[in-house]
Amino acid sequence: MKGKGGMKKTFIFRFYAELNDFLPQNRRQKSFLESFKTPITIAETMVSLGIPFSEIDLILVNGESVAMNHRLKENDRVSVYPIFESMDISSKTKVRVKALRVTKFILDCHLGKLAKYLRMLGFDTLYRNDFGDDEIIDIASEEERIILTRDKLLLSSPKISHAYFVRAIDRHEQLIEVVKKFDLYSQFRSFTRCMTCNASLYEISKEEIINKIDRETARVFNQFFYCKHCDKVFWKGSHFKRMEAFIRELVLNNVRRSL
Repeated sequence: MKGKGGMKKTFIFRFYAELNDFLPQNRRQKSFLESFKTPITIAETMVSLGIPFSEIDLILVNGESVAMNHRLKENDRVSVYPIFESMDISSKTKVRVKALRVTKFILDCHLGKLAKYLRMLGFDTLYRNDFGDDEIIDIASEEERIILTRDKLLLSSPKISHAYFVRAIDRHEQLIEVVKKFDLYSQFRSFTRCMTCNASLYEISKEEIINKIDRETARVFNQFFYCKHCDKVFWKGSHFKRMEAFIRELVLNNVRRSL
């Protein structure tokens, strides 16, 4: 049947793992047929199906890796895989120019608690509750940051290359989800960044900050860390120990799963 824009042809699609979250229930975790007027590219089909480019790392057409501008032929089988930041597939994928090997983040307004936790683990994490979508996208592009968001609409921008839609609601579950997703365990550098502003912390002697802490803190603790930007002093108190235990449990759970 002829129509405006060309002949309609049918293709077979299969989306894997969390990419299914963007599909209606009856198309998840299985192959399905979809017809489009041709000629048509992979990119155009992804837009039509509502799959953000930023969540895709590998596309196979009939088993061969292709780029977004690849034109489909009738009955092509299209397999689409999510981001593989935890492994290097640069020799396979034609979707991305490169993977990000220095892990830095920028978060939208819904993820303030997660931002603090990522900073606690030592990750360079930008967050402001008044960031606009365009500002987030521009900063992520300029500074090669991964966007973390709860906003599916934000992910629809074709200007985004690295982003992830955080599924969990609870802040602890969000942290676990992101750590697992990007396989961050080996990159933990706990308490090297200010949880408030993201600046790097450095160790400072008690004598240098004695006028910034109370007498009891000075009596009990000997190791201190200082944020020049916030003019804040941190030490390994009860909050630190709770967070340290939480981090340790994250690591141990990962080790148990690998055994």
